[in-house]
Amino acid sequence: MAPIRVLHGQPNPEELAAVLAVVSARAAAGAAAAPEAPGANVWRSRAALVRRMPQPGPNAWRTSAWAGR
Repeated sequence: MAPIRVLHGQPNPEELAAVLAVVSARAAAGAAAAPEAPGANVWRSRAALVRRMPQPGPNAWRTSAWAGR
């Protein structure tokens, strides 16, 4: 976390502690909620290896025979 400087005013220690508590809590919440980079989870995901069943559509009768392969 970057250092925080007071540019104007003279905050007392209690005010400064309150501001720092809020800023650090927001930074921690933002870091925890940050999504992973796109594609970072693909290598760990076992769901990507499972073949999906064909969905009903114009050629569903034709592709239904492929499910057993």
